[in-house]
Formats: sequence, structure tokens, C-alpha cells
Amino acid sequence: MAETPTVEELTRNAHLRQEIEAQIIKRFAPEDEALRETLAAQKRAGLPEIQISPIQGRFLQVLAAACNAKKILEIGALGGYSGIWLARSLPAGGKLITLELDQKHAEVVRAAFARAGVADRAEVRVGAAINSLPTLQSEAPFDLIFIDADKGGYPAYLEWAIKLARQGSIIVADNCVRFGRPFQEPPPDADNAGVATYNQQIASNPHLRSILLPNDDDGMDGFAVSVVV
Repeated sequence: MAETPTVEELTRNAHLRQEIEAQIIKRFAPEDEALRETLAAQKRAGLPEIQISPIQGRFLQVLAAACNAKKILEIGALGGYSGIWLARSLPAGGKLITLELDQKHAEVVRAAFARAGVADRAEVRVGAAINSLPTLQSEAPFDLIFIDADKGGYPAYLEWAIKLARQGSIIVADNCVRFGRPFQEPPPDADNAGVATYNQQIASNPHLRSILLPNDDDGMDGFAVSVVV
């Protein structure tokens, strides 16, 4: 039977995780000035600092390459940080459409895209995602779809993501582990209930191959990744 780690061991492990993450970012996912300024502008605008990590951004780029993504849909823009990573994965002539509820936030995102030099391939559309998604059917299929918006809406966003995808498209949703709260019976609130339903649906849908990947500092949150088969 394993012994319970001491406080000193836990502290050492936390520092080691931070050092390893820093080395991975340095070698595989370095942030440039545009990305750093996007985070600063997001903070100045009063947006929450809940963006993906550089490693997650690079992981999205790897997935985009894996499915040869030319059209990407992002549901939930925040300050534009993840959108920059996604837009930079596109080939010439590629297109990112990101959906943002708030007009003020959308302006922050547009400024971030311009600063990063991706405004020519990245478009922000303003309005409730659940209303915007049906209007995208003429522009489908999307090769990669990234969901990072209100958690209670995840099941509906998944339904539309599948409709707007093709065989081989990759659907990624952030914050699907949430310290295990979606696995509680019942989930403690509407957000976690939405994520729990999303997780159940991607696990049971015969047209998807899916996995949850804990991938933040302490493994207590992470991505859900699905491939449309």
C-alpha cells in the first residue's frame, strides 16, 4: 500500500510539474509578443483569465494538422487567445469563424486578431451561439470545431457541431473534467450537468470516437476530443 505523500513531497512535485511545463512550452509552444499582448489586453478589458494554456493551443494546432483543417469553427472567443492559435494553424485560404456573445468582447477579439496578423482569415460573429450555429450550415463542413463557451449549452453545441462536421472532423471541448464534478451523481449545478451530458453523449454516440484528456497543471480539468467517424 502506497504511503500518503508528505507536504514537502507534494510541494516538490508541484514545482517539478511547473518546471516540466515551462520546458515543454519553451520547446514546443512558445508565446510571441502578439499572444502575450492578447492576454494583457484581455485583462485590461476585464475579461476573466480563463484562457487555454500555450500547450493546449499547440495541441489544437496539432489536431488541425491531423485533420488537414481548412475551415475551423470556435464556439466561445473570450479574448481571442485560442483563436490566434487556431487561425495560425490554417493554410493559405483557410478560414476561422469564432462565435462571441458579447459585442464588447468581440471588439477585443478583433483587435487581437489584427495584432497577431490573422484578421484576413479569422472572423468574429456576434450573438448567442445557439442562434448563430444554424446560420452556418451553408458554410459547413468544418474540419475542426472547438467548444469553450457556457457549459450548460454544451449538449446543444455538440448537436450542432456534429451537424456542421464531416467524417474525419475533430470536435474538441474545453473544461470537461472540472475537478470531477461532472462525474458526481447528480452533478452539483447546471454547468456541471451540461458537461456531464456532453461527456455521456460523446462516449455513447456510435458516430464519434472520443476521450477525455486531463491536461492542465494538476490534471483536474481538460479537453474532450472526438473524431467524427
